Amino acid sequence: MLALIGVITLQIISRVFFNAVPWTEEIARFLLIWITFLGATLAFQRGRHIAVNLVVDALPQTLARFTKIVACIIILAFMVSLILIGYQYMQVQSFQKSPSLRWSMLYIYAVMPISASLMLLYAVIDLLELITNPKSAKPNESSL
Repeated sequence: MLALIGVITLQIISRVFFNAVPWTEEIARFLLIWITFLGATLAFQRGRHIAVNLVVDALPQTLARFTKIVACIIILAFMVSLILIGYQYMQVQSFQKSPSLRWSMLYIYAVMPISASLMLLYAVIDLLELITNPKSAKPNESSL
């Protein structure tokens, strides 16, 4: 985030006082992509993604636990597919170069399978916690 702020500040200063530095906009865009995916991973790990728990919380404890296990399995399947699709997309885009810096876009799109892999790991931990500890608190939720 500090790098993004620094690059954007450099872009503004260079536009106002000098000739615009062409690579700053590109770096800012790439940093924003990485921050978005890694931020989503952090939100997933901390249980901060949007969830509607009204129905699950109203269920009896065993049925609620079963529902959470099914939800974790669905999340695992989604993350595996996101890893595979992200890896394929990363490979397809690896021949494309960024306009200003001429970087391979492989490095930019690599964040997709990386963040999905981390979320997969967190989902496995949640699933194991649900299976091994039936009286545990809700997975992926920390106190405010």
